[in-house]
Amino acid sequence: MCVRKFVMRSRWVNRTASTEYCKSNLSLNYLSSSALLTGELESSGWVMDQTLKLALLLFIGVACTIKKASSTENDFEHCETTVKQWASASLDLDVEEDKQILRDLLFFLHVPRTGGRTYYQCFLKKLYSSSSSLECPRSYDKLRFNPRKTDCRLLSTHDDYSIMSKLPKDKTSPMTILRNPLDRIFSTYEFSIEVAARFLIHPNLKSATRMSSRIRAKKVGVSTLDIWPWKYLVPWMREDLFARRKARKLKDPPSTLSNQSYNMKDIVMPLLEYIHNPIALDIIHNGATFQVAGLTNNSNLEGSHKVRHCVMKYQSLGEHVLVVAKKRLDNMLFVGLTEKHKESATMFSNVVGAQVISQLMTLDSAAEQTVNSDSDSESDTSPHQNSSSYLMMKKISPVTTVEASKGNMTVENLMEAYETCVSSLRKTQAQRRKMSLNRISPANFTKEARLHVPELVLEEITSLNILDMELYKYAQGIFAKQHRHMQLKLAAPDMKEIKFTPPVGALYWKIVFLSTISLLVFILLVVVARRKKLKIKI
Repeated sequence: MCVRKFVMRSRWVNRTASTEYCKSNLSLNYLSSSALLTGELESSGWVMDQTLKLALLLFIGVACTIKKASSTENDFEHCETTVKQWASASLDLDVEEDKQILRDLLFFLHVPRTGGRTYYQCFLKKLYSSSSSLECPRSYDKLRFNPRKTDCRLLSTHDDYSIMSKLPKDKTSPMTILRNPLDRIFSTYEFSIEVAARFLIHPNLKSATRMSSRIRAKKVGVSTLDIWPWKYLVPWMREDLFARRKARKLKDPPSTLSNQSYNMKDIVMPLLEYIHNPIALDIIHNGATFQVAGLTNNSNLEGSHKVRHCVMKYQSLGEHVLVVAKKRLDNMLFVGLTEKHKESATMFSNVVGAQVISQLMTLDSAAEQTVNSDSDSESDTSPHQNSSSYLMMKKISPVTTVEASKGNMTVENLMEAYETCVSSLRKTQAQRRKMSLNRISPANFTKEARLHVPELVLEEITSLNILDMELYKYAQGIFAKQHRHMQLKLAAPDMKEIKFTPPVGALYWKIVFLSTISLLVFILLVVVARRKKLKIKI
């Protein structure tokens, strides 16, 4: 009876110890299992040999380790398959046409904090200002419009590349601007705090939230709180700012503030804490790569969240995403760089701006011909009726297209208008930024303040954005090629004039060669003449 009781109790102990071991870490579970075994067996009057107990625990540990390793291996293999299938399908969808030609729809993939707002306000709105119908209704937070509108020529959005699944790919020219990842993280951190600080005018968070909801309900345009990724980042920072302000008021005496703007934890969330927060890990880090690949948490593609989760869990799988993102950049009409501001603006004007101007002038001419034509419409069987250009001509009135041509817009005029617009826009943004940051004084985000950020924090940001670092280097190469191509294209008229003009060095050697030949011919003629004269004398 005692033996049977001991065996049953031992089995129960073994099962319990095994379960607890797999749930806890090795060291703690070892102690708990030892105590459990010792207590139970001693209470029954039996003392188990220490060697047997250690062997039992070792067996449990090995079994759990093998099971965990097997589970991890299976999970990695599943993730690897998922990511590879997505990458293969994504690469197959790429359009294999001349990327340098502007198609019917210009899609501006606006990566946050790259200066895209400047391009939109000072370039795109001026180019497409002839008619409001030329610009697609903007939606930075999912689509709230029909992207297949026949008179839609410009789409500017924070939506990621997955929105291309809703657009006619063979008629869409994507473009984007990238920025040094380190600077982009700094700017994202600063802007999310800047916008959130505007709400500190309210006495508490509840009042600020209620008021912002009312304003957004009445506002006709798009609010920052509706735009990805700020709809996640600003409320997060807003809640944090109010919590820190409340904590400061309760402190007596008040704590001494740090002299580093990026580490004033009593006023704002320190940068180091910010970059390690789960929200930042999900949205901000490698954000440009995920956005170009179409894998943000705002993606329109089914299954994209699973792919992103796998890549974030297993860093090595990020290489597949990087390949897709690089391929997407290769197929873009224009890839600008924030740091190369002047060169990017000039290239945009000559590569994109010139084609938009030409496109609108062509539409203007075609629309006038259509209006003046004897027949108001073609037959239903016309092969041209389904083209977006034909439908575009029917949608745009002659008045709006003539207005575009009457403006005599040229690349030079576009650049002049851009520079004036940029100057005004920057002044407005600087004033608004100053007012917001005054509410969190003495914290002040400047280029000088960034110099005081510890090197370890900078290295941490870099390590968290490996994919973006690689993509940015690749974009620099694309930009350099596009810039050289533009320069050669602009120099083409001059090249025709000097096409047959040899360089100075070549001309010199040509003259020497011809002179030498002439001299040899002359000597030969003299020799021949003397021989003939000698023969005559004889």
